[in-house]
Amino acid sequence: MSADYPLRFKPLFRRYLWGGRRLGTVLDKAIGDGTDYAESWEVVDHGNDQSVVANGSLAGKTLHELVTNHGTELLGRHYPQPQFPLLFKFLDAHQNLSVQVHPNDEQGRQLDPPDLGKTEAWLVLHADPGSLVYAGLKRGFDRQAFEREVSRGTTELCLHRFEPSVGDCIFIPAGTVHALGAGLIIAEIQQASDTTFRISDWNRVGPDGQPRELHIEQALEVIDYESGPVAPCEPQLTDRVHVSRLVSCDKFALDRWDFDTVETFGGDDRCHLLAVLKGSVQFANAKSSEPLSKGQSILLPAAAGQHKLVPGGATQLLDMYLP
Repeated sequence: MSADYPLRFKPLFRRYLWGGRRLGTVLDKAIGDGTDYAESWEVVDHGNDQSVVANGSLAGKTLHELVTNHGTELLGRHYPQPQFPLLFKFLDAHQNLSVQVHPNDEQGRQLDPPDLGKTEAWLVLHADPGSLVYAGLKRGFDRQAFEREVSRGTTELCLHRFEPSVGDCIFIPAGTVHALGAGLIIAEIQQASDTTFRISDWNRVGPDGQPRELHIEQALEVIDYESGPVAPCEPQLTDRVHVSRLVSCDKFALDRWDFDTVETFGGDDRCHLLAVLKGSVQFANAKSSEPLSKGQSILLPAAAGQHKLVPGGATQLLDMYLP
Protein backbone atom coordinates (compact mmCIF):
# COMPACT_ATOMS: atom_id res chain seq x y z
CA MET A 1 0.00 0.00 0.00
CA SER A 2 1.31 3.40 -0.96
CA ALA A 3 0.05 6.93 -0.34
CA ASP A 4 0.42 7.87 -3.99
CA TYR A 5 -3.13 8.65 -5.11
CA PRO A 6 -5.77 11.33 -4.33
CA LEU A 7 -7.15 10.59 -0.86
CA ARG A 8 -10.78 11.12 0.09
CA PHE A 9 -11.80 11.22 3.74
CA LYS A 10 -15.05 10.73 5.61
CA PRO A 11 -16.22 14.09 7.00
CA LEU A 12 -16.49 14.50 10.76
CA PHE A 13 -19.57 16.52 11.67
CA ARG A 14 -19.71 18.83 14.67
CA ARG A 15 -23.09 19.82 16.10
CA TYR A 16 -23.22 23.07 18.07
CA LEU A 17 -26.09 25.34 19.05
CA TRP A 18 -25.10 27.90 16.38
CA GLY A 19 -25.26 25.40 13.48
CA GLY A 20 -28.01 24.78 10.93
CA ARG A 21 -28.89 22.59 7.93
CA ARG A 22 -26.94 24.19 5.09
CA LEU A 23 -24.01 21.79 5.19
CA GLY A 24 -26.58 19.47 3.63
CA THR A 25 -28.77 21.80 1.58
CA VAL A 26 -25.95 23.94 0.13
CA LEU A 27 -22.86 21.69 0.24
CA ASP A 28 -24.62 18.33 -0.24
CA LYS A 29 -23.19 16.79 2.93
CA ALA A 30 -24.89 13.62 4.18
CA ILE A 31 -26.02 15.07 7.50
CA GLY A 32 -28.68 13.47 9.66
CA ASP A 33 -31.76 14.92 11.30
CA GLY A 34 -31.48 18.00 13.45
CA THR A 35 -30.94 21.71 12.97
CA ASP A 36 -27.54 22.17 14.61
CA TYR A 37 -24.99 20.86 12.10
CA ALA A 38 -22.27 23.47 12.52
CA GLU A 39 -19.03 22.11 11.02
CA SER A 40 -17.83 19.47 8.58
CA TRP A 41 -14.21 18.63 9.36
CA GLU A 42 -12.89 17.51 5.99
CA VAL A 43 -9.25 16.83 6.85
CA VAL A 44 -8.03 16.57 10.45
CA ASP A 45 -5.31 14.86 12.48
CA HIS A 46 -5.77 16.08 16.05
CA GLY A 47 -5.75 13.55 18.89
CA ASN A 48 -8.91 11.46 18.75
CA ASP A 49 -10.32 13.60 15.94
CA GLN A 50 -9.13 11.70 12.90
CA SER A 51 -9.98 11.76 9.23
CA VAL A 52 -10.37 8.22 7.89
CA VAL A 53 -9.50 7.37 4.28
CA ALA A 54 -12.61 6.46 2.27
CA ASN A 55 -11.08 5.28 -1.03
CA GLY A 56 -8.38 3.07 -2.50
CA SER A 57 -5.89 0.71 -0.89
CA LEU A 58 -5.54 2.83 2.26
CA ALA A 59 -9.28 2.90 3.01
CA GLY A 60 -9.90 2.68 6.75
CA LYS A 61 -6.54 4.21 7.73
CA THR A 62 -6.53 7.40 9.79
CA LEU A 63 -4.66 10.48 8.67
CA HIS A 64 -2.32 10.10 11.64
CA GLU A 65 -1.48 6.56 10.53
CA LEU A 66 -0.55 7.97 7.13
CA VAL A 67 1.67 10.63 8.70
CA THR A 68 3.34 7.93 10.83
CA ASN A 69 3.68 5.12 8.30
CA HIS A 70 3.68 6.91 4.94
CA GLY A 71 5.13 10.26 5.96
CA THR A 72 7.59 10.72 3.09
CA GLU A 73 5.00 9.78 0.46
CA LEU A 74 2.38 12.02 2.01
CA LEU A 75 4.40 15.10 2.97
CA GLY A 76 7.33 15.14 0.55
CA ARG A 77 9.60 18.10 1.27
CA HIS A 78 7.76 18.77 4.55
CA TYR A 79 8.53 15.37 6.09
CA PRO A 80 8.78 14.68 9.02
CA GLN A 81 5.86 16.07 11.00
CA PRO A 82 4.47 14.82 14.35
CA GLN A 83 0.94 15.23 12.96
CA PHE A 84 -0.69 16.55 9.82
CA PRO A 85 -0.34 20.27 10.57
CA LEU A 86 -3.46 21.62 8.82
CA LEU A 87 -7.18 21.25 9.44
CA PHE A 88 -9.79 22.08 6.80
CA LYS A 89 -13.50 22.50 7.50
CA PHE A 90 -16.77 23.95 6.27
CA LEU A 91 -18.94 25.96 8.71
CA ASP A 92 -22.63 26.86 8.71
CA ALA A 93 -23.14 29.85 10.99
CA HIS A 94 -26.91 29.76 11.43
CA GLN A 95 -26.41 31.88 14.56
CA ASN A 96 -23.50 34.07 15.69
CA LEU A 97 -20.43 32.18 16.82
CA SER A 98 -18.94 33.18 20.15
CA VAL A 99 -16.41 36.01 20.34
CA GLN A 100 -13.12 34.17 20.75
CA VAL A 101 -9.37 34.14 20.33
CA HIS A 102 -6.71 31.47 19.78
CA PRO A 103 -3.15 31.22 21.14
CA ASN A 104 0.00 31.18 19.02
CA ASP A 105 2.39 28.22 18.89
CA GLU A 106 4.50 29.35 21.85
CA GLN A 107 1.43 29.90 24.01
CA GLY A 108 -0.06 26.60 22.84
CA ARG A 109 3.03 24.70 24.00
CA GLN A 110 2.40 25.95 27.53
CA LEU A 111 -1.11 24.46 27.69
CA ASP A 112 -1.92 21.21 29.46
CA PRO A 113 -1.95 19.20 27.28
CA PRO A 114 0.17 21.16 24.78
CA ASP A 115 -1.39 22.09 21.45
CA LEU A 116 -0.47 23.94 18.30
CA GLY A 117 -1.41 27.58 18.00
CA LYS A 118 -4.28 28.43 15.71
CA THR A 119 -3.85 30.78 12.81
CA GLU A 120 -6.71 30.46 10.32
CA ALA A 121 -8.26 31.91 7.17
CA TRP A 122 -11.90 32.04 6.06
CA LEU A 123 -13.37 32.11 2.58
CA VAL A 124 -16.97 33.32 2.41
CA LEU A 125 -19.12 30.91 0.38
CA HIS A 126 -22.50 32.45 1.24
CA ALA A 127 -23.63 35.55 3.13
CA ASP A 128 -27.20 36.45 3.99
CA PRO A 129 -28.00 40.16 3.62
CA GLY A 130 -26.73 41.97 6.73
CA SER A 131 -24.44 39.13 7.87
CA LEU A 132 -21.38 40.35 9.73
CA VAL A 133 -17.78 39.32 10.28
CA TYR A 134 -16.15 40.46 13.52
CA ALA A 135 -12.37 40.56 13.04
CA GLY A 136 -9.87 42.38 15.23
CA LEU A 137 -10.18 45.12 17.82
CA LYS A 138 -11.03 48.71 16.93
CA ARG A 139 -8.16 51.15 17.18
CA GLY A 140 -7.53 52.39 20.71
CA PHE A 141 -8.57 49.26 22.60
CA ASP A 142 -5.57 48.15 24.61
CA ARG A 143 -5.80 45.41 27.25
CA GLN A 144 -7.14 47.74 29.95
CA ALA A 145 -9.87 49.22 27.74
CA PHE A 146 -10.86 45.83 26.32
CA GLU A 147 -11.00 44.21 29.77
CA ARG A 148 -13.21 47.06 30.99
CA GLU A 149 -15.80 46.51 28.23
CA VAL A 150 -15.73 42.73 28.70
CA SER A 151 -16.46 43.18 32.43
CA ARG A 152 -19.39 45.44 31.54
CA GLY A 153 -20.83 42.92 29.10
CA THR A 154 -20.23 45.28 26.16
CA THR A 155 -17.51 43.32 24.32
CA GLU A 156 -19.15 44.03 20.95
CA LEU A 157 -18.28 47.73 21.28
CA CYS A 158 -14.58 46.81 20.92
CA LEU A 159 -14.92 44.71 17.78
CA HIS A 160 -14.22 45.80 14.23
CA ARG A 161 -16.99 44.47 12.00
CA PHE A 162 -18.07 44.55 8.36
CA GLU A 163 -20.54 42.95 5.96
CA PRO A 164 -18.59 40.42 3.87
CA SER A 165 -19.25 39.49 0.26
CA VAL A 166 -19.13 36.03 -1.29
CA GLY A 167 -15.52 35.37 -2.25
CA ASP A 168 -14.01 37.48 0.52
CA CYS A 169 -11.02 35.91 2.28
CA ILE A 170 -10.32 36.94 5.87
CA PHE A 171 -6.98 36.07 7.45
CA ILE A 172 -7.10 35.59 11.24
CA PRO A 173 -3.63 35.24 12.78
CA ALA A 174 -3.39 33.73 16.27
CA GLY A 175 -4.16 36.39 18.87
CA THR A 176 -6.87 38.08 16.79
CA VAL A 177 -10.27 38.49 18.49
CA HIS A 178 -12.96 37.32 16.07
CA ALA A 179 -16.44 35.91 15.50
CA LEU A 180 -18.51 34.79 12.54
CA GLY A 181 -21.96 36.34 12.34
CA ALA A 182 -25.23 34.58 11.60
CA GLY A 183 -26.01 33.79 7.98
CA LEU A 184 -22.52 32.87 6.76
CA ILE A 185 -21.21 29.68 5.16
CA ILE A 186 -17.43 29.51 5.37
CA ALA A 187 -14.54 27.37 4.16
CA GLU A 188 -11.77 27.50 6.76
CA ILE A 189 -8.15 26.43 6.67
CA GLN A 190 -6.28 26.49 9.98
CA GLN A 191 -3.50 24.94 11.98
CA ALA A 192 -4.45 21.55 13.41
CA SER A 193 -5.50 22.89 16.80
CA ASP A 194 -8.79 22.93 18.67
CA THR A 195 -7.84 25.44 21.38
CA THR A 196 -10.36 28.27 21.66
CA PHE A 197 -10.72 30.87 24.41
CA ARG A 198 -14.30 32.12 24.49
CA ILE A 199 -14.69 35.77 25.51
CA SER A 200 -18.40 36.40 24.98
CA ASP A 201 -21.32 34.27 23.81
CA TRP A 202 -24.01 36.89 23.15
CA ASN A 203 -25.74 36.13 26.49
CA ARG A 204 -27.20 32.85 25.24
CA VAL A 205 -27.46 29.51 27.03
CA GLY A 206 -26.47 26.02 25.96
CA PRO A 207 -28.69 22.93 25.59
CA ASP A 208 -28.59 22.47 29.38
CA GLY A 209 -30.08 25.93 29.94
CA GLN A 210 -26.82 27.27 31.36
CA PRO A 211 -24.45 29.86 29.85
CA ARG A 212 -21.55 28.31 28.00
CA GLU A 213 -18.15 28.50 29.70
CA LEU A 214 -16.06 31.60 29.08
CA HIS A 215 -12.25 31.80 29.26
CA ILE A 216 -11.68 35.48 29.97
CA GLU A 217 -8.34 35.31 31.76
CA GLN A 218 -6.78 32.96 29.21
CA ALA A 219 -8.06 35.14 26.37
CA LEU A 220 -6.69 38.35 27.85
CA GLU A 221 -3.23 36.77 28.01
CA VAL A 222 -3.07 35.71 24.34
CA ILE A 223 -4.77 38.62 22.52
CA ASP A 224 -2.55 40.65 20.20
CA TYR A 225 -3.62 44.18 21.19
CA GLU A 226 -1.43 45.78 18.51
CA SER A 227 -2.88 44.10 15.41
CA GLY A 228 -6.00 46.26 15.04
CA PRO A 229 -8.92 45.83 12.61
CA VAL A 230 -8.85 43.07 10.00
CA ALA A 231 -10.09 43.63 6.43
CA PRO A 232 -10.61 41.11 3.61
CA CYS A 233 -7.41 40.10 1.85
CA GLU A 234 -6.56 41.49 -1.58
CA PRO A 235 -6.02 38.53 -3.96
CA GLN A 236 -2.54 38.52 -5.48
CA LEU A 237 -1.66 37.57 -9.04
CA THR A 238 0.45 34.47 -9.64
CA ASP A 239 2.32 33.16 -12.67
CA ARG A 240 -0.85 31.28 -13.70
CA VAL A 241 -3.65 33.57 -14.87
CA HIS A 242 -6.37 31.38 -13.38
CA VAL A 243 -4.76 31.18 -9.90
CA SER A 244 -5.06 33.90 -7.23
CA ARG A 245 -3.01 33.86 -4.02
CA LEU A 246 -5.38 34.65 -1.13
CA VAL A 247 -3.09 34.01 1.85
CA SER A 248 0.62 33.34 2.23
CA CYS A 249 1.93 33.00 5.78
CA ASP A 250 4.36 30.82 7.71
CA LYS A 251 1.63 28.26 8.52
CA PHE A 252 -0.05 27.72 5.13
CA ALA A 253 -0.69 29.10 1.67
CA LEU A 254 -4.19 29.44 0.21
CA ASP A 255 -4.80 29.74 -3.54
CA ARG A 256 -8.06 30.00 -5.48
CA TRP A 257 -8.36 28.48 -8.93
CA ASP A 258 -11.00 29.72 -11.39
CA PHE A 259 -10.77 27.73 -14.60
CA ASP A 260 -12.72 25.99 -17.36
CA THR A 261 -9.97 24.30 -19.36
CA VAL A 262 -7.74 21.29 -18.62
CA GLU A 263 -4.81 22.22 -16.36
CA THR A 264 -1.85 20.37 -14.83
CA PHE A 265 -1.41 20.16 -11.07
CA GLY A 266 1.01 18.70 -8.51
CA GLY A 267 4.42 17.12 -8.95
CA ASP A 268 6.09 19.71 -6.71
CA ASP A 269 7.13 17.35 -3.86
CA ARG A 270 4.50 18.67 -1.45
CA CYS A 271 1.01 17.57 -0.50
CA HIS A 272 -2.02 19.67 -1.41
CA LEU A 273 -5.42 19.89 0.23
CA LEU A 274 -8.05 20.74 -2.39
CA ALA A 275 -11.75 21.57 -2.20
CA VAL A 276 -14.28 22.32 -4.94
CA LEU A 277 -16.40 25.41 -4.31
CA LYS A 278 -18.16 25.63 -7.69
CA GLY A 279 -18.56 23.22 -10.58
CA SER A 280 -16.73 19.89 -10.67
CA VAL A 281 -13.34 18.51 -11.60
CA GLN A 282 -11.68 15.19 -12.41
CA PHE A 283 -8.19 14.54 -10.99
CA ALA A 284 -6.56 12.13 -13.43
CA ASN A 285 -3.21 10.57 -14.22
CA ALA A 286 -2.10 7.26 -15.75
CA LYS A 287 -2.86 5.33 -12.53
CA SER A 288 -6.04 6.86 -11.13
CA SER A 289 -8.97 9.18 -11.68
CA GLU A 290 -10.92 10.86 -8.91
CA PRO A 291 -14.00 13.05 -9.53
CA LEU A 292 -14.86 15.92 -7.17
CA SER A 293 -18.01 18.03 -7.07
CA LYS A 294 -19.06 21.08 -5.07
CA GLY A 295 -18.41 20.69 -1.34
CA GLN A 296 -16.01 17.76 -1.75
CA SER A 297 -12.30 17.71 -0.91
CA ILE A 298 -9.22 15.53 -1.32
CA LEU A 299 -5.66 15.35 -0.07
CA LEU A 300 -3.16 14.92 -2.88
CA PRO A 301 0.01 13.32 -1.44
CA ALA A 302 3.41 14.48 -2.61
CA ALA A 303 4.03 11.00 -4.07
CA ALA A 304 0.90 11.21 -6.24
CA GLY A 305 2.85 13.28 -8.75
CA GLN A 306 1.41 15.44 -11.48
CA HIS A 307 -2.28 15.21 -12.35
CA LYS A 308 -4.53 16.67 -14.98
CA LEU A 309 -7.46 18.71 -13.71
CA VAL A 310 -10.39 18.26 -16.08
CA PRO A 311 -13.18 20.70 -15.15
CA GLY A 312 -16.85 20.14 -15.85
CA GLY A 313 -17.41 23.70 -17.00
CA ALA A 314 -16.55 26.78 -14.97
CA THR A 315 -14.97 25.50 -11.74
CA GLN A 316 -13.62 27.13 -8.60
CA LEU A 317 -11.13 25.23 -6.48
CA LEU A 318 -9.28 25.96 -3.25
CA ASP A 319 -5.67 24.78 -3.02
CA MET A 320 -4.15 24.70 0.49
CA TYR A 321 -0.60 23.65 1.25
CA LEU A 322 2.40 24.10 3.54
CA PRO A 323 4.78 26.92 2.57
